[in-house]
Amino acid sequence: MPSLPSNFVPRGCARRLEQQSATEGRPTPSDICGWVARVISASGLTKRYGEFTAVDGIDFEVARGESFGILGPNGAGKSTTMRMIAATLLRTSGDLTILGKDPSKEGPAIRAHLGVVPQQDNNDAELTVRENLYVYGRYFGLPRSYLTPRIDELLAFAQLEDKRDTKIEALSGGMKRRLTIARGLVNDPEILMLDEPTTGLDPQARHILWDRLFRLKEDGATLVVTTHHMDEAEQLCDRLVVMDRGHIVAEGTPASLIREYASREVVEVRFGSDRNAEIAPLIADIGERAEILPDRILIYTEAGEESLQAIVARGFSPVTSLVRRSSLEDVFLRLTGRTLEDE
Repeated sequence: MPSLPSNFVPRGCARRLEQQSATEGRPTPSDICGWVARVISASGLTKRYGEFTAVDGIDFEVARGESFGILGPNGAGKSTTMRMIAATLLRTSGDLTILGKDPSKEGPAIRAHLGVVPQQDNNDAELTVRENLYVYGRYFGLPRSYLTPRIDELLAFAQLEDKRDTKIEALSGGMKRRLTIARGLVNDPEILMLDEPTTGLDPQARHILWDRLFRLKEDGATLVVTTHHMDEAEQLCDRLVVMDRGHIVAEGTPASLIREYASREVVEVRFGSDRNAEIAPLIADIGERAEILPDRILIYTEAGEESLQAIVARGFSPVTSLVRRSSLEDVFLRLTGRTLEDE
């Protein structure tokens, strides 16, 4: 693995480094301009299955300490891309380096420094919480002297200290998910990969889990995340790509993507499913553009309340109306032509 300069500042660690700088004489983030270590680099990355191209010549990079999101509808190529990054699926063509290594040649060496949280929990139901972490750590060849304190740290992180001797089958869905994330951290990975980490969780369990992920982000962990929850991606990801049909169709920070592909505000109006298609062309010019969905019309505008008043002034009284700020969900709809409800 390439060595990093002693003054490297991982993105997300600024506050911690500022504190260290005062006592250790190290430079603060403001002293360092533009030097970023790339831990993942893909150029022309392609994966084909016979005549079908799942990932088609994509380019992207991930910096150390960055929280990087991969968004897209089902079948976009997200999972295939994640598997290639995880060094469990070989690429068909293009270039890919993970931690400075080629996964086609040094897969085991790369996997030793990755933490992977799959979409479905696959902990051993016959073992306790602590035993699952211990056995997984042994897969990496980690000694007992390391694992004993490390497991205590991870149980505290996952808020599972009182469940250490509990069998998996007795855990709630949220607890199982937190355990799977803790397991992905057992080898202190340089990159943590999370595939739809909150799938199937209720709102409370999602909140607890994302609180844990925000803690990792604040500590400067490098995260690669796929998610259907655009609000969470908007808050967690420093930068993201949107994939569709094997291509990257947009890349940037959440804020920059919203500025580029959506307006400042959105007016959602419902007239009843039998009238939406009839009324939409008559109010579309009120905003910058309009989207007609089965149950509502979206008007993209810079002035939501004024646009809503203009709709009413034309003699149209919606059954329900809502003015909100634009979000990544609107970017998703603009780029893929689909809503999250379609997934």
